[in-house]
Order: sequence, then C-alpha cells, then structure tokens
Amino acid sequence: MTRDSGGNGSRGWSRPVRGRASLVVAILLLIVAPLIPGALALGSPAALIGLPAESIIALAVLCLLPWRLARGFVAFGFALLIVVAIVLAAVDAGYRSVLDIPFDPLDWQQLGDALGVVRSSIGGAVANGLVVLLAVAAVTSMAALTWAALRTAAAVGPHRNGSLVITSVTATWLVAALTGSHVAAGQPTAASASVGAVSTSVDHAAEGLAAQAQLSEQIATDPFRDTSPSQLLRSLKGKDVVFAFIESYGEVAVQGSGISAGVRQALREGEARLRADGFASQSAFLTSPTFGGLSWLAHSTFQTGLWIDRQSLYSKVIRSDRFTLSRAFGTGGWRTVGVIPSNTEPWPFGASFYHWDALLDASNVGYRGPSFGYARIPDQYTWKYFADHELGRHEQPIMAELDLVSSHTPWAPLPELLPWSDVGDGSVFAAQTAQGPSATEVWQDPDRIRQAYARSIRYSLEAMFAFLHDVEDPDLVLVVLGDHQPATIVSGEGASRDVPISIIAKDPAVFERIEGWKWQEGMLPSAEAPNWPMSAFRDRFLEAFSADPGVEAR
Repeated sequence: MTRDSGGNGSRGWSRPVRGRASLVVAILLLIVAPLIPGALALGSPAALIGLPAESIIALAVLCLLPWRLARGFVAFGFALLIVVAIVLAAVDAGYRSVLDIPFDPLDWQQLGDALGVVRSSIGGAVANGLVVLLAVAAVTSMAALTWAALRTAAAVGPHRNGSLVITSVTATWLVAALTGSHVAAGQPTAASASVGAVSTSVDHAAEGLAAQAQLSEQIATDPFRDTSPSQLLRSLKGKDVVFAFIESYGEVAVQGSGISAGVRQALREGEARLRADGFASQSAFLTSPTFGGLSWLAHSTFQTGLWIDRQSLYSKVIRSDRFTLSRAFGTGGWRTVGVIPSNTEPWPFGASFYHWDALLDASNVGYRGPSFGYARIPDQYTWKYFADHELGRHEQPIMAELDLVSSHTPWAPLPELLPWSDVGDGSVFAAQTAQGPSATEVWQDPDRIRQAYARSIRYSLEAMFAFLHDVEDPDLVLVVLGDHQPATIVSGEGASRDVPISIIAKDPAVFERIEGWKWQEGMLPSAEAPNWPMSAFRDRFLEAFSADPGVEAR
C-alpha cells in the first residue's frame, strides 16, 4: 500500500504513531509511578528502576475482567493506591529530613502546623498557591494513572500475546523476588514500593496506638499526684520560679560546630554579667523527644515527666489529669502564668491541663510592633512585659513558663536588642524588619541559614541576660532550656536530640538542693555534662525541692 501525493498519507500514519506513543507513555507511567515511594524513601533515583508488583497485578486483573465499569473501578483503585503511597512517602521523607522521625498518620493534624510555618517563611499567598498546585498534581496523577492502566490493558488484553507478556513479566517478578535480585544497592528488582509505603504507614499508626495504651498506664500511676500541698516545693517557698524555653536552642548552638562560636561567646559574656549581678548558674543537657520542630511535645514532656514524642500522645495527655509542674506550683501556693507569644486565639488546655491562672499570648500583651518571620513578638518585648506586669505584681510568688519564639525558623528577619526603657509597646521595632535580610534571601544558601540560626539564638540569650540584669528580684529562680535541636539543615545528619539547660539563681540554697545532680558550673555545658531524658526533669525537680530539709536530692 502506497501513500498518495496529496498529503493524506501523513494523516494515515499519524493515528498508529500516536497510538504507539500513547502506549509507551502509559507503560512508562505504570513502571515509574509505583516506584516513586521507594525513591523517596531511599533518596536515590536508582529506586526508579525495577518491576512494580502493583502495576503487574492491576494489569492482570484488568485483562481478566469482562466488564468495562468494573475495569474502571479497578484502574481508579490502582491509581488511588499509588498516589496515596507517593503522598505518604513524601510526607514521611519530609518528617525524617526535618524532624528526624517517621510520619505517623495519626499525627495528621501536624500538617496544618507545618503549613503555618511555611506561610510565615514564604508568605501566605505563595504557600496557599503551593497547596493548590499539589492538590492539582495529585488529581492529575490519579487521572493519568487510571488512563495508563486502562490504555495498557486495552492494548494487551485482547491478544494471546498480551496474556503471554503479562505471564512472563509476572514470572520474572517472582523469580527476582525469590532470588533476591537487586537492580542497585538497596533496590530490589521485584519491587512493591507503593504497597510498602502504605504498609509502613499502617505500622506507624499501630505503633502509635500501642504507645497511647502505654501512656494511659503511665498517667494512672503518678507518684506525685497525692503529695501534700504543704510538702510540694517547700524549699522554693516565696521564690519566683520561671521556666523559659528558647526555641530551637540545641546542642549544635553550643558544642564545637562552625556556628557555635558566637553563641558560646554570648554565653560567656552573659555568665560574667550574671556573676557581677550576684547570680550563679549551673548547666547540663536534656534529650528532647522531638527534633527540628513540634515544640509542644517538648513542653509537655518537660511538664509531665512522660515521654511525649508524637502528636497522638500529646493529644491524649493534654486531655488527662496528669500532674504537671505548673499544677504542682499552683497547688503549692504560687500564681501560675503561661506566656505563649505565638498563640493568637484562646487555648482551653492552658487552664484545663496546665492549670495556668493566667495565659498571656499575642492577643493580650499590648504589642503594637511588627512580626519577625514566625515570631509575632520579639523575645525582648516578652521578657519586658512579663517583668512589668507579672513579676512582683501580685501577693503570691510567680511560677511561669515562657515559650520564646524569636529563634524559630526561618530565623529571618531578626530583631535587635534595644535599651530596656525604649521597648514601650513594641512599635519601635518597626524600623528593624527591613534592616536585615529577608527569609527568602537567607534560605537561598545553607550557610546563610546556619548563620541566621546562630544569630537568632544569640539574640534570644542576650534578651534573657538583659532581663536578668534589669530585674530586681533576689528570690528569682530561672530555668532556661532549649525545646529541640534545629532542623537537619543546621544540625547536620545524625545529630543528637540534646538541648542545653541551665538553672540561674542568687540564693545558694537553691544549688544545695540540686548538688546531687552534678550539673556543671556556668552557662556553657561541656560534652561531659550530665545528660537526662527531658521526661526525667519533672520528677527530679519535684524530689529536690519538695523533700524534707536534710533529705539529699538524687
């Protein structure tokens, strides 16, 4: 058969060519897409080479089904499985990279908090645009995979040779699985990456449910729940006690990294200033239950003496009657105050779980200045407001937890310290937001990110030292600590979860009560400093300061 000279031949060739091209595209989709979860988990494109069991099974079923509607449901189910697996694998890879933990589907609420951080880093409009783009990509991928499965099945199903191809591919997969054949290191020829990603997520959820059951037992067996109010914290009676969390203040900030020099210098200078003002200090390390984010897990672990390392446990414990440090102080006669400048709306668990008598947040501290990235309120303003409106302003001594956020990612723009008397309502900070680099500029270069992180920690520490220098309270006891290490881009691969902790006071009796802790003198703990799980602090603190005089604290 010959083509005519009028050009009709080009149209005659186009349909078979288009058909073959579409079949090639469909087959490539069926081979590559189910392997993407494995590539995300392995962190290597080598995992995109293999025989995906999911596609082989889907094609076999589609070729056997005689009903078109049933084939449509099967193809859609296959596409849904692959897209869900890709999403789960991508989220899990993100969690492991940033938070150094696997993703537990029971913790899905955290994705909203992560989006909030992204919004503060790149802007709400861009973040919302990315969410829409990802949603469109997911829907488009499902449609493409559904089409690919139906297109390939239509090409091979009606022919005996097609059945032979599917049988041969299935046999090859089985042989590769039985022999343990690998295309590359860590990547088996017989792949089932999508099923594996879903199965892994199910396993993580099962582990989460088991951890919740264990947590229930721990909550029910609290040795301090029935302690007499007259015995609780009796060695601290009359003292103002403040627990201050510095966001992302981790071991990397103080121990021998390329970015720690400035922070170490700030700690040495601050320690000298403390001594001149009559303070002493001791320091150690705690191991945080979280890494790179999810600060509230660290706060709840510290307060409850329970290891809260996932959102599902946090959601459970804050709905329980676990005896927190703040509740112990309230029972012992202190006025308790939670200071959470990142919050903008009422938070009922502040009263129902932590038992704060007062909760200060962005809505009720009179701040009229700008936000600095995620941080709505600079740490210096938080310290100043707390000193002016809470410390020494009530008949009862104060116990407070301050959750400081100036060192929260993205670490740009950063505020600068002002003379204490110039802080006012915070509007004076307005000129500072344009003085340094923006988050967009900083996050173009990993080295700039690390340097911005170090500057943020130095600022937070210097704001704390300025507060201690300015305040006149001989009965003040301050415990300052980090909540977690910064993300891997700053901490590095394989970093610990350790954070510095220091106790600062003027009264030598405070340090006599914790002599058995063997903490190191000063604000800068060395690598040989004691290291406890963060969950151990509550019990040790309550034992040290609630015991009868003369009883040695362990």
